[in-house]
Amino acid sequence: MSENPQITAVLEYVETRERELADQAAQLRVRIKELTAQLGEFDAECENLRITRKTLLALPAPAPAEEPDRPETPDHPAYQQILAAFTATGQPMRARDLCQALDLPIVPKNTEGIRSKLKRLVARGILTEPEPGLFTQPGT
Repeated sequence: MSENPQITAVLEYVETRERELADQAAQLRVRIKELTAQLGEFDAECENLRITRKTLLALPAPAPAEEPDRPETPDHPAYQQILAAFTATGQPMRARDLCQALDLPIVPKNTEGIRSKLKRLVARGILTEPEPGLFTQPGT
C-alpha cells in the first residue's frame, strides 16, 4: 500500500464501498431469484386459466331446461273466479271469505261448494292449504 495517507484513506473508502455494493448485489440476486420463482408461478396459473377457458368454450351448449308442467286449472268459470279473487287479494282466504269476495250469499250450500272447489285446486297443486280451512296461492 501507499504511504500517502490520502491515498490510503481513498483506498479504504473504495474497499468499504465495494463490500457494501457486493452485499447489496447479493441481496438483489436473492430477491431476483424469489421474483423469478413467483413469476413462474403466475405464468403457470395463467396457462391453466387459458386452458380452462379453451376447454369451457369447446363444451357443447346445454339443452334448455324444460319448464315444469303447470297444473291444469279446471275449465269451469267458478274456478277462474276463485283464482281471480286470490290474485286480487293476494291474501290467504277461507271458503267464507271467498263467498264474500264472489258476492255469494254466505249459506252452508255455498261455503261447502267453494270449500270443495278449493280442495280440488289444492289436490291439483294450484293452491295450498297451510292450515285446515285456510287456502292460499303457492309462494304467498
